Amino acid sequence: MSAEPGKATPRPARAAGAGAPAGSGAGLKRPPSGPPEPPYGSYAALLATFAGGVGASALVAARLGRRPPTQRALDLVILALATFKASRTLAHDEVTSFIREPFVEGMPPDIDDERPVRTPGPRRAIGELLTCSRCVGTWAAAGIAAVDMIAPRFGRMLSWSLAIGGANDWLQAGFAALTETANRSQEPAG
Repeated sequence: MSAEPGKATPRPARAAGAGAPAGSGAGLKRPPSGPPEPPYGSYAALLATFAGGVGASALVAARLGRRPPTQRALDLVILALATFKASRTLAHDEVTSFIREPFVEGMPPDIDDERPVRTPGPRRAIGELLTCSRCVGTWAAAGIAAVDMIAPRFGRMLSWSLAIGGANDWLQAGFAALTETANRSQEPAG
């Protein structure tokens, strides 16, 4: 059997420890000192919780007779900014460190020092979720959209407040960058 040009030939599977000297330890999954296995069961539980929450929100909205509002481009921008602000606040701000604290090692205000706990299981999986702004952003987006649909007045106030906070973050970062650039250009050459 010949392989196609540019493609690797698959190797036949080998029995655990086959071809290795006796007592070499070949065929073991990982040495005891290696990194712990990812908590796949906990990841699955988190995904099931997420899907269950989205489903429950849809059922509550249907029972209340709420229909998703027609979304315009402005609504998408508002929801995106609100999600940005909520996810950054949950994953990085010191004010929400009490939420992350049971699931991370390290302490704010140096958020780069916060890492998910290394223990196997749900604490590690939740720590990974809470320290990743993109990951927790998906949950924040679903929560904001659910509140927007189930309790439209409160949802609109929440999403607009978070969106304004997110826009403020971008404006502050832009202002700081411009100020730093202006200050560097004013420094005498070297």
